[in-house]
Amino acid sequence: MAKQLGKIRARRCAVQALYQWQMSGHEPHEIVRQFMNERDIGEIDEAYFSLLIREIPVSIAALERHLDGVLDRPITALDPVERAILAIGVHELLCHPDIPWRVVINEAVELAKMFGAEQSHKYINGVLDKVARSLRTPETRSVS
Repeated sequence: MAKQLGKIRARRCAVQALYQWQMSGHEPHEIVRQFMNERDIGEIDEAYFSLLIREIPVSIAALERHLDGVLDRPITALDPVERAILAIGVHELLCHPDIPWRVVINEAVELAKMFGAEQSHKYINGVLDKVARSLRTPETRSVS
């Protein structure tokens, strides 16, 4: 349970850090350093937080390609918070098969409820459900 809470907190910090990265253009390693040294981030899975913040920015174009045809607008028209949440979700669907797809979507929905606009959680849910069905076909096949 403590490990799960650490990952949940890591995702929360990752949304904030990815938002900062999008808005400031600072290097991901600098943002990680700042979060670790200058913020009271509580008990998080520091390794997972660092992994997300180091891997997502370098693979953002590839991650966003998985959203092509799924979004109802250009990715650049999305709110930076929604973009950060979707990037985390797509990254987890692609790179962390040990995390069940339903958990990935649920965590993203919770992040959207916490940080996003009033109805963004519904949008995040729909988008990631479609991406999950594409990326994790065998795992999602039994769900209609």
